[in-house]
Amino acid sequence: ELMTGYTMLRNGGVGNGGQPWMLRWSSRIRLTWLSFTLFIILVFFPLIAHYYLTTIDDADDAGKRIFGPRTGNELCEVKHVQDLCRIRESVSEELLQLEAKRQELNSEIAKLNLKIEACKKSIENAKQDLLQLKNVISQTEHSYKELMAQNQPKLSLPIRLLPDKDDVTFPLPKSNRNCRLHNCFDYSRCPLTSGFPVYVYNSDDYPFGSSLDPLIKQAFEATVRTNVYVTENANIACVYIILVGEMQEPIMPKPTELEQQLHSLPYWRTDGHNHLIISLSRKSETQNFIYNISTGRAMIAQSTFYDVQYRPGFDIVVSPLVHAMSEPNFLEIPPQVPVKRKYLFSFQGEKIESLRSSLQEVRSFEEEIEGNAPADYDDRIITTLKAVQDSKLDFVLVEFTCKNQPKASLPTEWALCGERDDRLELLKLSTFALIITPGDTHLVISAGCAMRLFEALEVGAIPVVLGEQVQLPYNDVIRWNEAALIIPKPRITEVHFLLRSISDNDLLAMRRQGRFLWETYFSTSDNVFSTVLAIIRTRIQIPAAPIREEAAVEIPHRSGKAAGTDPNMADNGDLDLGPVETEPPYASPKYLRNFTLTAMDIYRNWNSAPGPFHLFPYTPFDPVLPSEAKFLGSGTGFRPIGGGAGGSGKEFQAALGGNVPREQFTVVMLTYEREEVLMNSLERLNGLPYLNKVVVVWNSPKLPSEDLLWPDIGVPIMVVRTEKNSLNNRFLPWDEIETEAILSIDDDAHLRHDEIMFGFRVWREARDRIVGFPGRYHAWDIPHQSWLYNSNYSCELSMVLTGAAFFHKYYAYLYSYVMPQAIRDMVDEYINCEDIAMNFLVSHLTRKPPIKVTSRWTFRCPGCPQALSHDDSHFHERHKCINFFVKVYGYMPLLYTQFRVDSVLFKTRLPHDKTKCFKFI
Repeated sequence: ELMTGYTMLRNGGVGNGGQPWMLRWSSRIRLTWLSFTLFIILVFFPLIAHYYLTTIDDADDAGKRIFGPRTGNELCEVKHVQDLCRIRESVSEELLQLEAKRQELNSEIAKLNLKIEACKKSIENAKQDLLQLKNVISQTEHSYKELMAQNQPKLSLPIRLLPDKDDVTFPLPKSNRNCRLHNCFDYSRCPLTSGFPVYVYNSDDYPFGSSLDPLIKQAFEATVRTNVYVTENANIACVYIILVGEMQEPIMPKPTELEQQLHSLPYWRTDGHNHLIISLSRKSETQNFIYNISTGRAMIAQSTFYDVQYRPGFDIVVSPLVHAMSEPNFLEIPPQVPVKRKYLFSFQGEKIESLRSSLQEVRSFEEEIEGNAPADYDDRIITTLKAVQDSKLDFVLVEFTCKNQPKASLPTEWALCGERDDRLELLKLSTFALIITPGDTHLVISAGCAMRLFEALEVGAIPVVLGEQVQLPYNDVIRWNEAALIIPKPRITEVHFLLRSISDNDLLAMRRQGRFLWETYFSTSDNVFSTVLAIIRTRIQIPAAPIREEAAVEIPHRSGKAAGTDPNMADNGDLDLGPVETEPPYASPKYLRNFTLTAMDIYRNWNSAPGPFHLFPYTPFDPVLPSEAKFLGSGTGFRPIGGGAGGSGKEFQAALGGNVPREQFTVVMLTYEREEVLMNSLERLNGLPYLNKVVVVWNSPKLPSEDLLWPDIGVPIMVVRTEKNSLNNRFLPWDEIETEAILSIDDDAHLRHDEIMFGFRVWREARDRIVGFPGRYHAWDIPHQSWLYNSNYSCELSMVLTGAAFFHKYYAYLYSYVMPQAIRDMVDEYINCEDIAMNFLVSHLTRKPPIKVTSRWTFRCPGCPQALSHDDSHFHERHKCINFFVKVYGYMPLLYTQFRVDSVLFKTRLPHDKTKCFKFI
């Protein structure tokens, strides 16, 4: 039945053929309903879902949220999400563990990074230590090779063997007049290493002491007390000195009495060998009372000698002691310019007793040429000089008769006229001063001639000595032809022509040399006594005693604060002129030539400064140093020539090169109670190449703060305490300075490392000059007829301020111990001008201007407190200083220059490995 019904439906009808249209309608209704249902589901359900999804966050009550979050327990109640919950909890726990591990690993990584940085620093420090050790080894090997090449092993001083006190085995010469050093001097008492000890008898212990001139005796005793060679132990003395003159006329002992007293001296030893008898003259009429005394083998030093009495190379002609107990007043000494004065030459004198006049003898000129010279040329001299005066071709002043009573004099000697002040006033107006030697040719020198020479040199009148037989003071060690004209008397008719033909430059050179001789060897009792001792010591070839250095009293201070890095200092760019390797502190070699001096240097000993104009007798820049080279401290003296590394680029940068391959410099920094500024300046020196040490001159009586921590800059910092607040302390030759090169720098000066290194390189090429950074110049004020100090920007300069400058330690000795005290007193009075004084000194000595490096004009650190130079009175004081210094020196020694030294790197940027050199503009 079922199959029958199904068949009927397929056939479209029921019964008799069914109803097919009903089936078709039913099928269509089902399809429509299905389509409608699908449409409703596909269209309205997303809209409803979208609506609820967009309104989830707007529900205030969490319980009303249809799709709101459920709690874990609620979700876990659902069976099919329990597994997902467990998985989530497991994953969360694992994530927390991984985060903890990650943080732990990050902490370990940070610790390892710190260890790596520390290891890197340790490696860098080890590399630096290794480089320093290599440099030390290299220096040691180099020094060893030098010693081996020179074959000069270091020796200890020989043991001194002293002769017996009563030694009488010394061979006697045939005559005392034949005495020379080789036969009348006992060298065994004066070993090379003895130091030249000198014993001075006390004249008051002997009867003739009461007859001595009180002023001369007082001046002599004061000089002896301060001389470095004088000893109180007579048993070790090399030379014994006794003062016997100048004697006072009324109480002068008889010659026999004086001779007996000399022979009774405790160390006379029968013949007086190694004794020096000194007779100083304060007056022109001093008599030669030693002439009739037997002095044995004793040397004689006095101002009057006869030819039968004078023993060349043994006796000494000394200058008169005019300023016995007073220092010369430099303000009363006339200036050296203008070169030509009112009178071409002058002469005042009167001859009390003359020899036979040559004009009274009818003799031909041909006979005189043949060698039959007249006995006395004085009459011809008088006639010629009067003719020159009457011709009025030049202003000359000659007077052969004194207006007042002439001074007493020796026979045939021209007596002085008038008082000393009157004679000096005339010489101040004279370009040349005539000195006519005595007519008696046996009188080789007299006190009157020596007095005329002294007065002429004192006021700048060039001496013209008529008579070539004269023995001028210290003639065996001074080249008098550089300061005076010595003309034979037969050339009297040519004197006028000769004086007119001398150029102004030569005149000025002779006048300056004469001023130098007068200041160094004539002016004071100290100079006279020191010169006499220096002559004897030079003759027997004993080195001079080293000049004293200023003992540095160190102020204890704490150091250890790591110095920072100044960005202005670190950013040198292509201007890095420093070395690749930094050497450890290395002192300059000592001066070791003292024991190899010979007599061939004797003239250079006293006149060896470079150039014709100088205030001081010697410098360390001449290849042949004098035996009187007192400056034997650390780093003074001439250095042997050595080969530089040369090259360009990195090779040039890595080595200083030049004639002194290994060299360092010392920074000397003056400060006064500016601790913060000082610390910043010291920190800027950290890592500076070729720096040996820093000497901080603490110029304040108040000591630094006890809690002040000084920076560690890699080299020693020596803080030196001074006795008083003085700007002169900047140039004291401190014993802690062990290098030749000194960089004097203010505590507020701001210099980069490349600038300092460049200045050091330039100074090494000009060691005798000041090389620095801030330039200044002097100018002549026409309305006020005086000199002015000028700090305006200019292409021309004559000074380099020592607030940032290199100079040789030699000049520190000269500034502190040799330069006239009046200049240092002026610096202390104004608390100013010490830099001008140093420029005057160096220019006066070398006759060269300073050298400015780099184009910068000012070097003050930004933000530093104002210094003394900002005071309104600063420039007025410097004007006064310049004019005062000119009076002391007698002329303006400063020289203008338009020369400046720059590195090409200041103008052109070049790659680091390309050529680096200097450019001079």
